[in-house]
Amino acid sequence: MTMTPEQATWFSDIFNRLVANVDQVLLGKTFVIRLGFTALLSDGHLLLEDYPGTGKTSFARAMAQSVAGTSSRIQFTPDLLPGDITGVSIYNQGGAEFEFHPGPIFANIVLADEINRASPKTQSALLEVMEEAHVTVDGVSHPVGAPFMVIATQNPIEQAGTYRLPEAQLDRFLMKTSIGYPDHSSTVRILEGAGVKAHETIVPPIVTADVVVEMAQLARTVHVDPTINDYVSRIIEGTRTATEVRLGASVRGALALVRTAKTLAAASGRHYVIPDDVKALAEPVLAHRLVIDAEAEFDGVSPSSIMSQILIETPPPSERQAV
Repeated sequence: MTMTPEQATWFSDIFNRLVANVDQVLLGKTFVIRLGFTALLSDGHLLLEDYPGTGKTSFARAMAQSVAGTSSRIQFTPDLLPGDITGVSIYNQGGAEFEFHPGPIFANIVLADEINRASPKTQSALLEVMEEAHVTVDGVSHPVGAPFMVIATQNPIEQAGTYRLPEAQLDRFLMKTSIGYPDHSSTVRILEGAGVKAHETIVPPIVTADVVVEMAQLARTVHVDPTINDYVSRIIEGTRTATEVRLGASVRGALALVRTAKTLAAASGRHYVIPDDVKALAEPVLAHRLVIDAEAEFDGVSPSSIMSQILIETPPPSERQAV
């Protein structure tokens, strides 16, 4: 079943209301907010590489409030253990059995703050839940519910005492972006509300969590023309053949680009994907999956610049088949 134009209009209306709602908290960052909800409605996770104090926690909390969901924040530190994230089984003497006590990962929106400060063993505790939306403790599987999204952050400046995320874990993140500092007018508006603490700001719910699940399922039915799939495939091949790249985008990255393009098309009120959807998402979806050659990295070549060059060199399809 393919999404109808009427369903696309309904999807777009709710999507834009969600973005406008969070925009009350994260001023002047509409594009980042759209990426966040695109990731959520594509059943994916978001990695934010940003400086302290740019509103990452407020962003996660406002997203959760907008979908009438729960949110939690995990501060990653070197002594954090996997059980501190997933939860543990504790023996109940009264019932003579082990009881599972869920950890903070059991929320709709989970903020994993400074994820690269924890040890690789602790970081790996997120791999199963991010991929399969459940946690296995003592051989028993515990679903985290839906919707479910991890927003992880890392500081690009302070590298002392951190552990670089392995490529396998970076590949689990649907997108990577940054919030950045607000512009002048947004900063003035933020200062006007300086009397209100960030955690006291509450935005009203726009939809329920069940509607978000319905929207995510609906986004999967957006039509993708064969020429679009060919375009995505050529972009992926471009990441693998670029001379500066040691490891290109995986098949998971190609699937992620198509999934997010479907969601962005629906958010724009269309029941079909166009090349501009792919172009808009290629950098946040694919750049963090590339492993740059050491010499090129030393010369200042970045994954973002490589993706920009690939998009220039890869011509989009000029026409599509009838829907």
